[in-house]
Amino acid sequence: MGTLGNQFILSRERRRFGRQCLFTDRNEMILSVQPSGRLRLKYILRNPINQRTQLSEQYAASSALTHNVTLDSHGLNHYEGGWNVKEVNILDEESTLRYRKKVERDDSWGIEVNQLMHDAMDISSANNAINIYEDFFVDLPADLGHGISMKIAARLIHVFHDLWIPSRQLKACEWLNNDPNQFLLFFTNTQSLTPNYTKQLNTLPDFGNDNPHAFYVWNVDDATRPVAHYDSTRVVRIAKVCIRDESYMVGGLQEGQVGFWLTDNQGGPKTICPLEACHREATTAICWVHSKLNTEFYSGSLDGSVKYWDTRNLLMPVHEILAEPDPQSIQNRQNAHGVTVLEFEYTIPVRYIVCTDMGYLFVCNRKGTTPQETIVASYQLFVGPIRCVMRNPFFVKNFLVVGDWRVRIWSEEVKNCPSTFYIRRPNQVLSGAWSTGRCSLFCIGDDKGNLEFWDLLMSHTRPILTIKYKYPVTHLIFKPDGCILTVSLANGDCLMLRLEEGMRTATVKEKSLMMSMFEREIQRCKLLEAREEEIKLKKRLTTIFMEEERKSREKLEAKKKKGQAKREMEPKPEDEATIFLRMIESDAEFSKALLEFNEAIENITLQRAKRTFAMERTVFETNYPISQE
Repeated sequence: MGTLGNQFILSRERRRFGRQCLFTDRNEMILSVQPSGRLRLKYILRNPINQRTQLSEQYAASSALTHNVTLDSHGLNHYEGGWNVKEVNILDEESTLRYRKKVERDDSWGIEVNQLMHDAMDISSANNAINIYEDFFVDLPADLGHGISMKIAARLIHVFHDLWIPSRQLKACEWLNNDPNQFLLFFTNTQSLTPNYTKQLNTLPDFGNDNPHAFYVWNVDDATRPVAHYDSTRVVRIAKVCIRDESYMVGGLQEGQVGFWLTDNQGGPKTICPLEACHREATTAICWVHSKLNTEFYSGSLDGSVKYWDTRNLLMPVHEILAEPDPQSIQNRQNAHGVTVLEFEYTIPVRYIVCTDMGYLFVCNRKGTTPQETIVASYQLFVGPIRCVMRNPFFVKNFLVVGDWRVRIWSEEVKNCPSTFYIRRPNQVLSGAWSTGRCSLFCIGDDKGNLEFWDLLMSHTRPILTIKYKYPVTHLIFKPDGCILTVSLANGDCLMLRLEEGMRTATVKEKSLMMSMFEREIQRCKLLEAREEEIKLKKRLTTIFMEEERKSREKLEAKKKKGQAKREMEPKPEDEATIFLRMIESDAEFSKALLEFNEAIENITLQRAKRTFAMERTVFETNYPISQE
């Protein structure tokens, strides 16, 4: 044969070579090359260059021995089979059920089902070989997943400026329910309290209002001229429109008084409470509560008092309580905290929330008559004043609480753990609001002008969108439909931001996901509470056990001391020497002999003492004096 006769080229797809490639992770050493000292001495340091390193031979053909499998494609439209048509009517449910029970009672039924499952698994595994190098889904259109992505953005549509120059401080914004395009802006003219105050300049004198303490109703489509105005001869710190009846509005004044306006008529307040019945300091918080005539509300002040009013008679409050962490039957104003925020939910008419400047949150009962019955619980959430409290519109038992440098999300179902979510920011947070369109979205504003949007379903650690402004963000509120966010700045400007579709509409599963998230966090807090109670109980039992052990030890020591004293008082047993001495003393003859012996010894000693010795000198000692002896 020639040189061309021994060459054979086999062309086959990769997926025809064999079964599916299954990759597994395992630790197995295939090759181990130990370092060589000789090669290290031959190492030459060179500058980084590009150099080919693959010098092995390349093979273009490969072979594989596989089983010959004959493939055939068949179609089968299977509804339900295996029925004996002669005995069973497949349209009769009772007949099929009876026949199915008959077959299942057969002994061979389980063996046949098991074998059928193995056959089905073998057939499905035989068709499981795929080409791992093939490009899948290349024929799909490029804009197929365009609707899946969600655009996160907020666009500025309107800016509402204060009518007075220099501008006053914008405290809050409130949307009106009777007209969804109108909202009310509350301004506080704190400059009028300074000694060298000069009246500001009115930029719209033809509007018919020349009062620097007035606040206005605007239309969202017209930023040049307000719709209505309400006046006050004094500085207004806060004002609220009744949600159920928007013809009523109440406000708190700098002197501690509260006023009542009728929104149908422009101008000043209809009635103002007298000075002898008002707060001792500025009224800083107001909230309407549920009543049949929509005439009742609460007011709070920095003097620590919370007063319950009826607009039909403002001469005297209906009820008054002091915000004390540990309320007593006779309250002391020195222990009360200054009230900064009041919150009430119409779906929960019995409860209302009081927040203070000391970082405490009080849960109060409207039906209580005494301070102990009114203040149900108190929680210390922050080290500074609480500036905002808002319930989630979809889950009313969950609060957004804003204060100092932190943001907490709290649930009423957790009694002793005041926070389920905890967010800390580098700047002081001044405002916050839940979205009325999405249950997982809320926004916060700080004193550096940062407006942050947070989505709990996306991230718990960083905001999804941040907008920077030059002035601090003092108040935030969403329009009832959730498409517009109202941003109040410290310079008196009110900004309207229109949110994108992804930030104002919720998906089908979003509410269920948030519900499960809140339930999980609440369950976690309850488990922590149970663990804390268990630790406290264990500590208390340990203390009781140690105290009982100490008392028993003291009793045992006292008993030992008493026994020792008793033993000391008892006559001691005599030893052998004492017994022997007593025996000697009791023997008269022995005592007499011993006495005679002692007397003889004394006589001998006395006679020895009376003996004299004569010194005789020799012949040789006469020449020496006696002193030299």
